[in-house]
Amino acid sequence: MAGRDGEVRLIGVIPNEPDAIAKLARKLTGRHNRMEFVYEAGPCGYGVYRQLADLGFDCRIVAPSHTPVRPGNRQKNDTGDAMMLARLLRAGELTYVWVPDPTHEAMRDLVRARHLASHDARKARAQIQMFLLKHGLRYKGKPWSCRHRSWLADRRFEHRGQQIAFQSYLNRLAQADSRKKELEDQIAAIIPDWSLGPVVTAL
Repeated sequence: MAGRDGEVRLIGVIPNEPDAIAKLARKLTGRHNRMEFVYEAGPCGYGVYRQLADLGFDCRIVAPSHTPVRPGNRQKNDTGDAMMLARLLRAGELTYVWVPDPTHEAMRDLVRARHLASHDARKARAQIQMFLLKHGLRYKGKPWSCRHRSWLADRRFEHRGQQIAFQSYLNRLAQADSRKKELEDQIAAIIPDWSLGPVVTAL
């Protein structure tokens, strides 16, 4: 940008690669006394932020859902988005997101993976229940207890195809439960090194 009151100018497009980003940062540093970087949060994570921060630059990540949009402007493209972010940064109209440290980000990923495993386990249980209901089978005791699981393992069906299908549902549940348990163990192992570990332990 040509000063705070100048027109926003497009310099060009570079690949999202560490070498290209570092080269651009060095090039711009030679032209300007102070540099600020900003980009929208997305699936690429915080790698660019951490690289620029390590190089000593100010970098912020904005929340796309809180970024002002001009009325009638529904088309998104990299060039237009970059120009708009530069203008909004200069005007101080951007909402920034908190950037987690690597351990906190790893915990987020683990918790999301556990949530997915839990979701898969619930779906597997529902599929088993529907299959049993279809064949008029009902368990009288506490569902999903050790006794219930033993009872499930002992069910036999008239046709071989039905037996194979039922076993596949049981296998799906066992795999989801195993993944969930493994992820919970990994979460417990990382908690002592996490900044929020004492809070989790207290709870």
